[in-house]
Amino acid sequence: MTWWQVLLVIVISYFCGNISFSRIISHKKNADITKMGSGNPGSTNVLRQFGFKFGAVNLLLDMLKAFIPAIACFYIFKQSYLMLYVAGISSMIGHVYPVVFKFRGGKGIATMMGIFLAANPVATLIMLAIGFVIWALFEYGAVVSILCVTCLTVIEGIRLRTVVSSLHIHIISLILFAIFLLTWYAHRKNISRLLLGKENKASLIKKTKKKLKSKTY
Repeated sequence: MTWWQVLLVIVISYFCGNISFSRIISHKKNADITKMGSGNPGSTNVLRQFGFKFGAVNLLLDMLKAFIPAIACFYIFKQSYLMLYVAGISSMIGHVYPVVFKFRGGKGIATMMGIFLAANPVATLIMLAIGFVIWALFEYGAVVSILCVTCLTVIEGIRLRTVVSSLHIHIISLILFAIFLLTWYAHRKNISRLLLGKENKASLIKKTKKKLKSKTY
């Protein structure tokens, strides 16, 4: 690969991350997600404001905007995990700091999951299932986010040492650490509120029941 190919991947992936599906969904509902609830243009706030269905759709779309560039680069560059992670973190940064929205983006948890889904689908799907169970029981989305990024970065750090070259593993390890730090930093206010017992809850079960009840009537 050449430097201009790497630069092209970074730029394209970054602007894929700039696509704000939460803003698109809220505009379709004649609203502005950045002026509702927490003001965060992410899946959890969409869930709180518009219900489980829209929250799930937003989560899936945000995952795809990291997954698609990452998996495409993996195969374009002959199964290169390095380029997979370069594309993935570029998309994640584009989501958290989108230039088209004056660098006011989401917290990157869905795009982070999209990266790991491309790299290690089995472990990611297991963590998603565990995460949803924990979310349903305790109703704290931030806890799930922190748990997922911590477990998946450790799992990938260990797994990749057996499948990539020694040169690439050092670069990928730095990218994994950057993903870990970016996710924790984006959730710094949530962590503070959790420690103070003031974190807002987002119930998956109540949102689903509320939607089903409205359909019944």
